[in-house]
Amino acid sequence: MDGKSLRGAIRADGRCVHLISALRGDGIVLAQREVDVKSNEITAFRPLLEPLDLTGAVVTFDALLTQTDHAKFLVEQKGAHYIAVLKGNHPTLHALVKELPWKEVPLLDRTRATAHGRDEIRRLKAATVPRLPFPHADQALQIVRRRRTIRTGKVSIERVYAITSLTAHQANAADLAERVRGHWAIENREHHVRDATFGEDTSRVRTGGAPRAMASLRNLAIGTLRLAGRDNIAEGLRHHGRDMARPLAALGLT
Repeated sequence: MDGKSLRGAIRADGRCVHLISALRGDGIVLAQREVDVKSNEITAFRPLLEPLDLTGAVVTFDALLTQTDHAKFLVEQKGAHYIAVLKGNHPTLHALVKELPWKEVPLLDRTRATAHGRDEIRRLKAATVPRLPFPHADQALQIVRRRRTIRTGKVSIERVYAITSLTAHQANAADLAERVRGHWAIENREHHVRDATFGEDTSRVRTGGAPRAMASLRNLAIGTLRLAGRDNIAEGLRHHGRDMARPLAALGLT
Protein backbone atom coordinates (compact mmCIF):
# COMPACT_ATOMS: atom_id res chain seq x y z
CA MET A 1 0.00 0.00 0.00
CA ASP A 2 1.16 3.49 -0.75
CA GLY A 3 -0.18 6.97 -1.41
CA LYS A 4 0.40 9.43 -4.26
CA SER A 5 -0.49 13.09 -4.65
CA LEU A 6 -1.68 14.29 -8.05
CA ARG A 7 0.42 17.45 -8.21
CA GLY A 8 -1.46 19.09 -11.05
CA ALA A 9 -4.90 18.44 -9.52
CA ILE A 10 -5.03 21.30 -7.02
CA ARG A 11 -8.37 22.01 -5.38
CA ALA A 12 -9.71 25.51 -4.67
CA ASP A 13 -8.28 25.31 -1.13
CA GLY A 14 -4.77 24.74 -2.49
CA ARG A 15 -4.58 21.04 -1.62
CA CYS A 16 -3.56 18.36 -4.09
CA VAL A 17 -5.80 15.35 -4.66
CA HIS A 18 -4.19 12.46 -2.77
CA LEU A 19 -4.91 8.82 -3.59
CA ILE A 20 -3.94 5.66 -1.75
CA SER A 21 -3.82 2.35 -3.56
CA ALA A 22 -3.24 -1.34 -2.96
CA LEU A 23 -0.90 -2.91 -5.52
CA ARG A 24 -0.60 -6.66 -6.04
CA GLY A 25 2.85 -8.21 -6.39
CA ASP A 26 2.50 -8.52 -10.16
CA GLY A 27 1.85 -4.79 -10.57
CA ILE A 28 -1.96 -4.88 -10.70
CA VAL A 29 -3.83 -2.22 -8.69
CA LEU A 30 -6.54 -3.97 -6.67
CA ALA A 31 -8.12 -0.92 -5.04
CA GLN A 32 -7.76 2.84 -4.91
CA ARG A 33 -9.32 5.48 -2.68
CA GLU A 34 -9.15 9.24 -2.41
CA VAL A 35 -7.96 10.53 0.94
CA ASP A 36 -10.30 13.08 2.49
CA VAL A 37 -8.86 16.61 2.48
CA LYS A 38 -9.31 16.89 6.25
CA SER A 39 -7.69 13.55 6.98
CA ASN A 40 -4.75 11.38 5.90
CA GLU A 41 -3.91 7.87 4.70
CA ILE A 42 -4.51 6.38 8.15
CA THR A 43 -8.29 6.81 7.98
CA ALA A 44 -8.37 5.46 4.40
CA PHE A 45 -6.49 2.24 5.28
CA ARG A 46 -9.39 0.10 6.47
CA PRO A 47 -12.03 1.28 3.95
CA LEU A 48 -9.57 0.58 1.12
CA LEU A 49 -8.85 -2.99 2.19
CA GLU A 50 -12.23 -3.97 3.65
CA PRO A 51 -13.75 -5.25 0.38
CA LEU A 52 -10.67 -7.32 -0.59
CA ASP A 53 -10.10 -11.00 0.16
CA LEU A 54 -6.72 -10.88 1.88
CA THR A 55 -6.67 -14.40 3.30
CA GLY A 56 -3.04 -15.50 3.39
CA ALA A 57 -1.81 -12.26 1.83
CA VAL A 58 1.11 -10.21 3.14
CA VAL A 59 0.36 -6.48 3.26
CA THR A 60 3.28 -4.04 3.27
CA PHE A 61 3.14 -0.35 4.10
CA ASP A 62 5.23 2.62 5.20
CA ALA A 63 5.68 3.97 8.71
CA LEU A 64 2.66 6.30 8.64
CA LEU A 65 0.35 3.30 8.35
CA THR A 66 2.10 1.31 11.09
CA GLN A 67 -0.79 1.47 13.54
CA THR A 68 -1.90 -1.08 16.14
CA ASP A 69 -5.48 -1.04 14.84
CA HIS A 70 -4.26 -1.80 11.33
CA ALA A 71 -2.25 -4.79 12.53
CA LYS A 72 -5.21 -6.20 14.45
CA PHE A 73 -7.55 -5.62 11.50
CA LEU A 74 -5.26 -7.44 9.06
CA VAL A 75 -4.47 -10.46 11.22
CA GLU A 76 -7.67 -10.91 13.21
CA GLN A 77 -10.31 -9.89 10.67
CA LYS A 78 -8.74 -10.36 7.24
CA GLY A 79 -6.59 -13.43 7.90
CA ALA A 80 -3.55 -11.65 6.47
CA HIS A 81 0.01 -10.89 7.56
CA TYR A 82 1.91 -7.61 7.49
CA ILE A 83 5.38 -6.13 7.14
CA ALA A 84 5.38 -2.69 8.74
CA VAL A 85 8.16 -0.09 8.60
CA LEU A 86 9.11 1.65 11.85
CA LYS A 87 10.05 5.31 12.20
CA GLY A 88 9.55 8.20 14.58
CA ASN A 89 5.79 7.79 14.98
CA HIS A 90 6.56 4.76 17.19
CA PRO A 91 9.68 6.06 18.96
CA THR A 92 9.82 3.46 21.74
CA LEU A 93 9.30 0.48 19.46
CA HIS A 94 11.65 1.94 16.82
CA ALA A 95 14.37 2.43 19.44
CA LEU A 96 13.85 -1.09 20.79
CA VAL A 97 14.25 -2.67 17.36
CA LYS A 98 17.13 -0.40 16.34
CA GLU A 99 19.08 -1.25 19.51
CA LEU A 100 18.86 -5.02 19.05
CA PRO A 101 22.34 -6.62 18.75
CA TRP A 102 22.25 -6.64 14.96
CA LYS A 103 26.00 -7.18 14.66
CA GLU A 104 25.47 -10.63 16.17
CA VAL A 105 22.66 -11.49 13.74
CA PRO A 106 23.91 -13.23 10.58
CA LEU A 107 23.29 -11.66 7.20
CA LEU A 108 20.44 -13.63 5.66
CA ASP A 109 19.98 -12.04 2.24
CA ARG A 110 21.99 -9.82 -0.11
CA THR A 111 20.88 -8.59 -3.51
CA ARG A 112 22.33 -6.16 -6.02
CA ALA A 113 20.60 -4.29 -8.83
CA THR A 114 21.45 -1.52 -11.26
CA ALA A 115 18.65 0.68 -12.57
CA HIS A 116 17.75 4.34 -13.15
CA GLY A 117 21.42 5.35 -12.98
CA ARG A 118 21.96 3.79 -9.55
CA ASP A 119 23.81 0.73 -8.33
CA GLU A 120 22.05 -0.54 -5.21
CA ILE A 121 23.01 -3.28 -2.73
CA ARG A 122 20.37 -4.41 -0.22
CA ARG A 123 21.11 -6.48 2.86
CA LEU A 124 18.52 -7.99 5.18
CA LYS A 125 18.73 -9.42 8.69
CA ALA A 126 15.81 -10.89 10.61
CA ALA A 127 15.44 -11.94 14.23
CA THR A 128 12.60 -13.50 16.18
CA VAL A 129 11.91 -11.27 19.17
CA PRO A 130 9.51 -12.55 21.85
CA ARG A 131 6.88 -10.15 23.23
CA LEU A 132 7.39 -7.29 20.82
CA PRO A 133 5.03 -4.50 21.97
CA PHE A 134 2.96 -4.49 18.77
CA PRO A 135 -0.03 -6.69 17.88
CA HIS A 136 0.99 -10.06 16.40
CA ALA A 137 4.57 -8.93 15.70
CA ASP A 138 6.94 -11.91 15.65
CA GLN A 139 10.11 -10.85 13.84
CA ALA A 140 12.17 -7.67 13.62
CA LEU A 141 13.98 -6.74 10.41
CA GLN A 142 16.97 -4.60 9.57
CA ILE A 143 17.30 -3.57 5.91
CA VAL A 144 20.45 -1.77 4.80
CA ARG A 145 20.38 -0.09 1.38
CA ARG A 146 23.67 1.10 -0.13
CA ARG A 147 23.13 3.27 -3.19
CA ARG A 148 25.80 4.55 -5.55
CA THR A 149 24.95 7.08 -8.24
CA ILE A 150 26.80 5.78 -11.28
CA ARG A 151 27.38 9.17 -12.90
CA THR A 152 28.77 10.94 -9.84
CA GLY A 153 29.98 8.03 -7.72
CA LYS A 154 28.14 9.43 -4.70
CA VAL A 155 27.30 6.75 -2.11
CA SER A 156 24.46 6.85 0.42
CA ILE A 157 23.57 4.28 3.07
CA GLU A 158 20.11 3.93 4.60
CA ARG A 159 19.09 1.65 7.46
CA VAL A 160 15.42 0.77 7.73
CA TYR A 161 13.78 -1.18 10.54
CA ALA A 162 10.54 -3.10 10.32
CA ILE A 163 8.41 -5.69 12.08
CA THR A 164 6.33 -8.52 10.68
CA SER A 165 3.68 -10.95 11.83
CA LEU A 166 5.33 -13.66 9.73
CA THR A 167 7.26 -16.23 11.73
CA ALA A 168 10.62 -17.61 10.66
CA HIS A 169 8.82 -20.82 9.64
CA GLN A 170 6.34 -18.94 7.45
CA ALA A 171 8.85 -16.80 5.57
CA ASN A 172 12.60 -17.21 5.16
CA ALA A 173 14.98 -14.33 4.58
CA ALA A 174 14.70 -14.51 0.79
CA ASP A 175 10.90 -14.32 1.05
CA LEU A 176 11.06 -11.31 3.36
CA ALA A 177 13.61 -9.53 1.19
CA GLU A 178 11.51 -10.09 -1.92
CA ARG A 179 8.41 -8.68 -0.23
CA VAL A 180 10.27 -5.63 1.05
CA ARG A 181 11.68 -4.98 -2.44
CA GLY A 182 8.19 -5.50 -3.83
CA HIS A 183 6.86 -2.74 -1.60
CA TRP A 184 9.45 -0.22 -2.76
CA ALA A 185 8.70 -1.27 -6.35
CA ILE A 186 5.27 0.38 -6.13
CA GLU A 187 7.04 3.64 -6.94
CA ASN A 188 8.41 2.25 -10.22
CA ARG A 189 5.57 -0.07 -11.25
CA GLU A 190 2.67 2.29 -10.55
CA HIS A 191 3.55 5.85 -9.56
CA HIS A 192 6.44 6.37 -11.99
CA VAL A 193 4.52 4.81 -14.88
CA ARG A 194 1.51 7.03 -14.30
CA ASP A 195 3.77 10.09 -14.20
CA ALA A 196 6.32 9.33 -16.92
CA THR A 197 4.11 7.47 -19.38
CA PHE A 198 0.71 9.10 -18.80
CA GLY A 199 1.84 12.55 -17.57
CA GLU A 200 -0.37 12.31 -14.50
CA ASP A 201 1.32 15.03 -12.48
CA THR A 202 0.93 17.53 -15.32
CA SER A 203 -2.80 16.83 -15.70
CA ARG A 204 -4.96 19.80 -14.70
CA VAL A 205 -8.12 17.74 -14.24
CA ARG A 206 -9.31 18.72 -10.78
CA THR A 207 -13.11 18.90 -10.70
CA GLY A 208 -15.06 16.55 -8.42
CA GLY A 209 -14.14 12.90 -8.76
CA ALA A 210 -12.52 13.37 -12.18
CA PRO A 211 -8.88 13.13 -10.93
CA ARG A 212 -9.64 9.85 -9.16
CA ALA A 213 -11.51 8.52 -12.21
CA MET A 214 -8.65 9.38 -14.55
CA ALA A 215 -6.15 7.68 -12.21
CA SER A 216 -8.41 4.61 -12.19
CA LEU A 217 -8.44 4.55 -16.00
CA ARG A 218 -4.64 4.76 -16.03
CA ASN A 219 -4.50 1.87 -13.56
CA LEU A 220 -6.86 -0.09 -15.82
CA ALA A 221 -4.63 0.46 -18.83
CA ILE A 222 -1.49 -0.51 -16.91
CA GLY A 223 -3.12 -3.60 -15.41
CA THR A 224 -4.53 -4.73 -18.77
CA LEU A 225 -1.11 -4.46 -20.40
CA ARG A 226 0.61 -6.29 -17.54
CA LEU A 227 -1.92 -9.13 -17.72
CA ALA A 228 -1.20 -9.32 -21.44
CA GLY A 229 2.46 -9.91 -20.60
CA ARG A 230 3.78 -6.44 -21.37
CA ASP A 231 6.08 -5.02 -18.71
CA ASN A 232 7.12 -2.02 -20.81
CA ILE A 233 3.92 0.01 -20.58
CA ALA A 234 5.03 2.76 -22.98
CA GLU A 235 5.83 0.19 -25.67
CA GLY A 236 2.54 -1.57 -25.00
CA LEU A 237 0.60 1.67 -25.45
CA ARG A 238 2.35 2.34 -28.76
CA HIS A 239 1.55 -1.18 -29.96
CA HIS A 240 -2.13 -0.93 -29.07
CA GLY A 241 -2.39 2.62 -30.42
CA ARG A 242 -1.52 1.46 -33.96
CA ASP A 243 -4.75 -0.53 -34.33
CA MET A 244 -8.04 0.48 -32.73
CA ALA A 245 -9.09 -3.17 -32.46
CA ARG A 246 -6.16 -4.11 -30.21
CA PRO A 247 -7.33 -2.26 -27.05
CA LEU A 248 -10.78 -3.84 -27.41
CA ALA A 249 -9.26 -7.28 -27.81
CA ALA A 250 -7.02 -6.75 -24.77
CA LEU A 251 -10.12 -5.85 -22.72
CA GLY A 252 -12.00 -8.88 -24.01
CA LEU A 253 -14.59 -6.77 -25.83
CA THR A 254 -14.30 -8.48 -29.23
